[in-house]
Amino acid sequence: MKKLYIIIASIVIFLSLVSGALLIFYKSSLGAVSKVSDEVEFEVMDNQTYSTLGKSLYQKGLIKSELIYKIYIKLNNPGNLQKGIYKLNKNMNLDKIVNTLSKGSTYNPNLITVTFKEGWNVRKIATTISENTNNTYEDVINQINDKTYINELINEYWFLTNEILDSRIYYPLEGYLFPETYQIDKTYSVKEILKIMLDHTDKILSEHKSSIEASSYSIHQMMTLASIVELEAGNSDDRKGVAGVFYNRLQAGWSMGSDVTTYYASKIDDFKYSLTYKELDDCSSGYNTRCKSLIGLPVGPISNPSKESIIASIEPTKHDYYYFVADCSGKTYLNKNANGHANTISSLKSAGNWCA
Repeated sequence: MKKLYIIIASIVIFLSLVSGALLIFYKSSLGAVSKVSDEVEFEVMDNQTYSTLGKSLYQKGLIKSELIYKIYIKLNNPGNLQKGIYKLNKNMNLDKIVNTLSKGSTYNPNLITVTFKEGWNVRKIATTISENTNNTYEDVINQINDKTYINELINEYWFLTNEILDSRIYYPLEGYLFPETYQIDKTYSVKEILKIMLDHTDKILSEHKSSIEASSYSIHQMMTLASIVELEAGNSDDRKGVAGVFYNRLQAGWSMGSDVTTYYASKIDDFKYSLTYKELDDCSSGYNTRCKSLIGLPVGPISNPSKESIIASIEPTKHDYYYFVADCSGKTYLNKNANGHANTISSLKSAGNWCA
C-alpha cells in the first residue's frame, strides 16, 4: 500500500510540474514577439474570423504560437472582428493585438507626409505632388491654369482677386499655396490637395486681414513682394528690413532690380545658373524687374513665401534705405546709396564673410 501511495504521489507531482510548465509556456506565448518596435501592416478581410487569422499573424511574426493563439481565442471569446488594414507592432502582446482587431482600424495606408518648402514655385510643387501622389505633373499644371476653376476659387477665398487672372501670369495660384508639411492621402485629387494648401494660406492671412485691408497696396501686391523677399532675403535675419527696402524703391519709382524675378521670367529654377545679358534685359514677360521698362512690382508672385516673408510684406520696417545685403551668418546690412552698398560688400569679402 505504501508503494502505491508513493506512485500516486509521484504521478501527482509529475502532473503538477507538467501543468505548471504548460501554464508558464502558455503565459509566455501570450507575450510580445519582440521588445523592439517593429510595425507590420496587417489586413483583415471579409469572412475572416479570429481563428482563421492565426496562421497569418504567425507568418507576419506578430504572435509566438498559432496553437496558443487559438487556445486564447477559445478561452476569451473576443468582440466582433473588424475588417480593415491595421498597423500592428511586434512589441504588442496577444491581448493588445486581439483588442486592436476588435476595435477597428483608423490606419490609412494611403496617408503620407509631404513637405512643400518655402520659396518653391508652382513647377516644383507640381513635381512634388506627382512624385508622391497618383497625380501627374500635367494634372497639377492643367488644374492650376483652368480658368473656370480659378474663378470658383476667387469666389471662395477672400485673398484671391481678379488680379490673378492677368493673362501674363504663368500660374494663377503662384504665391498662394502655403509651404508647409502636410498629411495627405496619395489618392487625393489635385483639387483636394490645393484646397488643403489654400485653406492654410487663408488661416495665415486671416490673422492679418485688418492690416492688409488698411494698406494702400492690394493683397496681390503684398503677396508678390513677399515672394520676392522670400528668395532675395535668403538667410537674412531682417526680412521686414528687406521688405522696407523694396517698398522704398517702389515709392521712389525705382526699378525693383531683382535677379530672382529674371530667373522666374525665364523659367530657370537653378539659381547657380549665370544669367545672360539677353535674359536680364528681356522685357517680353511681366516678371523681369531687371528689364529697364518694368518699373514696380512684377505681374504676380514668383514663389510661395513663408509666413515670415508674408508678415514682412504686410508689416515692413519703415526706414530710408534702398540697398541690402546679408553676410554668411544672416546678419543684414542696409545702405542708403550704391556706394555704401558696394563698400559693405567689399568689407564682407575682405573679412571672408561674403557668401552670396
